[in-house]
Amino acid sequence: MDIKSRRFKAVDLLLLTLTVLPLLGAMVLKILFTPVTEGITISGALVYFTVPMPLQDLPITEAQVNSVAVVLAILFLCLFFTHGLSVRPGTKRQVIAEWIVEKCRGLVGDNMGDPFGGFAPFIAAIMGLSALSSLLSLLGLFAPTSDLNIVAGWAVLVFILITYYKLKCGLGYYLKGFTEPIVVLLPLNILGEVATPISMAFRHYGNVLSGSVIAVLIGTALGGLSELLLGWLPGILGDIPFLRVGIPAVLSMYFDIFSSCLQAFIFAMLTMLNISGAFSAEDYEKRMLKKLAKKNKKIKQEN
Repeated sequence: MDIKSRRFKAVDLLLLTLTVLPLLGAMVLKILFTPVTEGITISGALVYFTVPMPLQDLPITEAQVNSVAVVLAILFLCLFFTHGLSVRPGTKRQVIAEWIVEKCRGLVGDNMGDPFGGFAPFIAAIMGLSALSSLLSLLGLFAPTSDLNIVAGWAVLVFILITYYKLKCGLGYYLKGFTEPIVVLLPLNILGEVATPISMAFRHYGNVLSGSVIAVLIGTALGGLSELLLGWLPGILGDIPFLRVGIPAVLSMYFDIFSSCLQAFIFAMLTMLNISGAFSAEDYEKRMLKKLAKKNKKIKQEN
């Protein structure tokens, strides 16, 4: 093995280690700060420490720490997939990376159109961040998507993008949209505008949190049912929750894996549809042509 290949593999190993390290750190913090409890415990994110602030103290919670861990894990995983790229794919990971890029570009192109082709990295980031944040529950960690503050932050960011593209056709065009199709609907249109980020946040948060709660309740119920039906078995056999073996794992396939990926896809789809629906390419083109005509007229008058 030559020096170049050794360095290449060393960098690969380093990137993989850095991908896993933030998640391991989050697991260590979870173990150190989780209080000892008995029975069913369904609570929000743990508060690790509080930063004193002038107006209000800033709590650093498990949701924030886990979100940072997911972002770092995605960053180093992307660096791993893009390490050693070549014109012709020579590794399986480059094939996987190119497949992901092509699928994201195709998804954005089909749902948003050609003018929004540059949104492919943003949509891919949303899906990856949402899916991996929800899948943290498989590691016994608090899923950041189970915290309304985290998901609401994503929704506010999307709402800012929606408003930005609505304003591209002019402030008058944006304000006129509140009076369509008739002026009487002005209050409802305003409420509908404000409801966009709220509905996106609560839909994602509610679906992920409800799945976690249902999984905990079913697992605990199966443990009690096992003790009721099989507790008569002699010795240590009566203490083993046989009904909790296998069944919760099957339920986890839906609540923790399928539902997590589905909610990430839905959030990404709503993002694409809301942003692309806020922008009228024809009206924007007309506005640009009017500006260009005024500019040309002004130049002629000056000459």
